Amino acid sequence: MAKYLIVGGVAAGMSAAARLRRLDEAAEIIVFERGDYVSYANCGLPYYIGDEIKERERLVVQTPEALRELMGIEVRTANEVLAVLPETKTVKAKDLKTGREYDETYDKLLLAPGGSPVKPPIPGSDHPAIHTLWTIPDTDQIRAMVDDGKVKKALVVGAGFIGLEMAENLKFRGIDVTVVEMAKQAMNVVDFEMASMVHREVAMHGVDLQLDDGVSEFTPGANGGVVAKLTSGKTVEADLVLLSIGVKPNTAFIAESGIELGKRGHILADDSLRTNKEDIFAAGDAIEVMHPLTNKKTTIPLAGPANKQGRIAADNMHGEKPRTYNGTMGTAIAKVFDLTIGMTGASEKLCLAHDIPFDSVIIHPNDFAGYYPGAMKMCLKVLFSPDTGKVLGAQSTGYSGVDKRIDVIATAIKANMTVDDLTEIEHAYAPPYSSAKDPVNMAGFVAQNVLEGLIKTVKWTDIENAELSEYYLLDVRTPAECASGVMPGSVNIPQAELRDRLNEIPRDKKVVLYCRVGLIAYQAIRVLAANGFENIYNLSGGYETWLVATTTHKAPETAPIQQTEQKVIPMVQPANEAPSKIVEVNACGLQCPGPVMRLKQEMDVLQPGEALSITASDPGFMSDAPAWARSTGNVVRDISVQKGIVKAVIEKAGQEPGVVPATAGNDKTIIVFSGNLDKVIASFIIANGALAMGRKVTLFFTFWGLNSLRKHGKVKGLRKNIIEKAFGWMMPRGSVKLPLSNMNMGGMGGKMIRGIMKHHNVPALEDMMTMAIQGGVNIVACQMSMDLMGIRKEELIDGVEIGGVAAYLEASEHSDNNLFI
Repeated sequence: MAKYLIVGGVAAGMSAAARLRRLDEAAEIIVFERGDYVSYANCGLPYYIGDEIKERERLVVQTPEALRELMGIEVRTANEVLAVLPETKTVKAKDLKTGREYDETYDKLLLAPGGSPVKPPIPGSDHPAIHTLWTIPDTDQIRAMVDDGKVKKALVVGAGFIGLEMAENLKFRGIDVTVVEMAKQAMNVVDFEMASMVHREVAMHGVDLQLDDGVSEFTPGANGGVVAKLTSGKTVEADLVLLSIGVKPNTAFIAESGIELGKRGHILADDSLRTNKEDIFAAGDAIEVMHPLTNKKTTIPLAGPANKQGRIAADNMHGEKPRTYNGTMGTAIAKVFDLTIGMTGASEKLCLAHDIPFDSVIIHPNDFAGYYPGAMKMCLKVLFSPDTGKVLGAQSTGYSGVDKRIDVIATAIKANMTVDDLTEIEHAYAPPYSSAKDPVNMAGFVAQNVLEGLIKTVKWTDIENAELSEYYLLDVRTPAECASGVMPGSVNIPQAELRDRLNEIPRDKKVVLYCRVGLIAYQAIRVLAANGFENIYNLSGGYETWLVATTTHKAPETAPIQQTEQKVIPMVQPANEAPSKIVEVNACGLQCPGPVMRLKQEMDVLQPGEALSITASDPGFMSDAPAWARSTGNVVRDISVQKGIVKAVIEKAGQEPGVVPATAGNDKTIIVFSGNLDKVIASFIIANGALAMGRKVTLFFTFWGLNSLRKHGKVKGLRKNIIEKAFGWMMPRGSVKLPLSNMNMGGMGGKMIRGIMKHHNVPALEDMMTMAIQGGVNIVACQMSMDLMGIRKEELIDGVEIGGVAAYLEASEHSDNNLFI
């Protein structure tokens, strides 16, 4: 009778134990598990904390008692293996409940100890409010804190799978969530433009995502909480901190066994999952695996591969039918709020790191037939060999159908298929599920065009890193489409007018055509090619990809409650009775102030008691809609975001259309349009004077006035296009560089004014700005102006809020003075 020992009782270990029992009814099978639970669904732990999974028992797939009764497998929970002795085919173990140490012999041994969360040596990280999430006891502790209502603010360190899933579920529990990630993007396994769609989704749901930053220290905070100091100098207060930085293998117990380990402590095994020691096998998160595309060893801790490895290891331990494990290419998927992101095979980053030649295409097809209600755009990026057309990898984001496209392409990679094969893949088609040409087929068509020379492409990064004069950007959309935004420096010639305006297009430059997603641009390129143009390119993924990749996505800076002297006004107010009429309006595609203007236009024609249900794709509408409603005396009955779309239901109050409620007091608002030193000084003199009189003051900085709010030093690490870079070079960086409106004299005039102010004991402009911020002046930078001028929030001094037109107008309605400087 064979005796099998298995170290680790979760994915790989229990899969192997069950397979061994099915192969050998007479075998003795013993599983050692250091924790108190085996065969549990650790991928479901965040959703139990978020109350999406309500029954705790559903997380436990099997119990030791059930495994003993149904399968005759002895599972020893709370038993830790301390050492492995291959020479005597023995393991040393310890019963953690009694403290008894003992030896157990084996005929065959499987090592599946899994991994544990990385806990970096950050000062103060032993604070009781700081947790990791890996086991059911971890989950119980965190859920208990959340259920008690003690957690108002949470900090998640790390924006990988578990980190973002926890951010989502904590947000669903009504907690204010901040995520800090050291990398320049979330989900570091995908390429930046795909991760940017995750950034946008996270921001739309009010999660503050701090990228390119880390935690340097934890200190005790108020009410048992903690304060995290970031490497950037910022601080984050939290009642709960979750560390989700990475995973390390649990292999310390075999360090003296002679079993070969990799550089980071992972077990080395061959394609039969055998170690270098006879009769010892290994599987799961603790082993290195071969990546089939790089042909190099790597670590990919995923549940799917672990379970498959456990079954293969069991077959080879039993010995009747040998099997091999052919590697892991990292097929994975995650839900981030409403968005799904999936990946398989090689990413662009992986290809570059391993010198793998590649090309790629990005498309934005509908997830199912566009004429069927509810169809939404998805994004699909496919990488392929420029020589053979072999499919190398894929990434996709969307609100439905991502999983099946990634699964199809994963299968294609496994079968060594090419992009030609993608064009002919048959799929189940009906309008609610797909289009007659599925997105996978469409990606194959586009890649085929690239390989056959019908089209040349450039990536958004090529444009971002180019010199100002390198490309001629040609926007072939209609003027109406261009109204929603354009790439700086581009020229608009609609595709329908192209044949009549060929003489306007230069033949001595690289001409890059773009439309919203790339399809119309491709058609325009064929027109140009037929007319003798050669140096012509399509922007891969079109304007949509460029826009999402170059935008800094931030959570709406809005408070759910506005405090006034008269009363507290909730952002959403319950209705005593349903509106007499609800009019639906679609403002998607419009940028600030477009949605607010459309909101006012439609509300003006409603009667009191009627309501407007308006949807917008502009993230700022999440804060602008309530602000506009409050300032006009109307009532927000509901506001939400789903699949990237903000929906607000606003009821018409009792005033006549276009009548603004009476001012609430004697607050002061100042629009600072000018970037001249003397005018900015005047703005802050007035602001501080009003502040001294006990007035509330709002300074709204727009266009050139924004330069006074810029930091003096250059901010590194920001992604900017060529026009934004040009603006940055030409505009003064910060208040110390501002010119005078008259008698500037090459900067000498400004120095003279500053000298005179110092002589008369007048505070310098920078001191006035500090006094204003510390005194409570509300300094607002116009989001639209920032976007147009290429100024990012990271470039502004601390204490500045980002807002739209509605945020300013709300403040002005409570003012008796409104100045324009």
